[in-house]
Amino acid sequence: MIRGSGKGFVPAAAAFAIWGLFPLYFHLLHGISAVQVIAHRVVWSCVFVLAWLAVRRELAALRATLADRTVVARLVATALLISLNWLVYVWGVVNDRVVEASLGYFIGPLVNVLLGVVFLSERLTRAQWIAVALAAAGVTYLAVMAGGPPWIALMLAFSFACYGLIRKIVKVESLPGLATETLVLVPVAALYLLWCESVGSGALGHAGLLTNALLIGTGPLTAITLFLYTYGTRLLPYSTIGVLQFITPTLQFLCGVFVLHEPFDDARAIGFTAIWTALVIYAGEGWRLSRAPRAI
Repeated sequence: MIRGSGKGFVPAAAAFAIWGLFPLYFHLLHGISAVQVIAHRVVWSCVFVLAWLAVRRELAALRATLADRTVVARLVATALLISLNWLVYVWGVVNDRVVEASLGYFIGPLVNVLLGVVFLSERLTRAQWIAVALAAAGVTYLAVMAGGPPWIALMLAFSFACYGLIRKIVKVESLPGLATETLVLVPVAALYLLWCESVGSGALGHAGLLTNALLIGTGPLTAITLFLYTYGTRLLPYSTIGVLQFITPTLQFLCGVFVLHEPFDDARAIGFTAIWTALVIYAGEGWRLSRAPRAI
């Protein structure tokens, strides 16, 4: 068991596993624009979370959250970060870039490490610094071979790492925080969907039953997974979250290569191998530190 895991370990691990299988879900919405998919995701997430709070009789907690300007300001930032992450990710999936998207989530744990050093005053061992440097070398190699930086991967890594950092330090419970984030985004998302409907490009109600169900299902699926993640994040050390995050890109990569049959050439293999090696070094060092005796 990873040190400090406690009851936050299982929810966080479950969230990362669900995210790892998201390519298979969003690939079924291949014919719909990424922006429209994200708009549905925001609207139905908001509906589901508000209903969830009402059933649990916790709407008062949401009102208290909305009354705290400092908390709301931080949740506006997290709402913008997670919407950017969603948009880039769905665009990557529907445009057959799942492998590159998985690279972003492989890099993400090491971005978490750097953010922990800069903002949470966490210290790294020599092995952890080697892991960060090796991952940076792998990303640089991929950029050189591709003729430009892997923007999808970098945007996913930094947007999600920053989202997780802010959600860890903001003083708000998981459900009211998630409800506030979706409430911030829902006016824009709803107006966009109404515009799509007015110009005849709306998908909901005009596609098959499966597509309609998948669009609506993005709400509860997103809300439940984010709830598990934010709940686990608040209970776990940020370094532990960094290790668990390996689950998501591993499953995404397997989906992209073996299920969706995306190309994985020698150049990509070299860059990915450098990053995977960095992650093994970092995970091994984390395991070593977890077994070291605590200072008294």
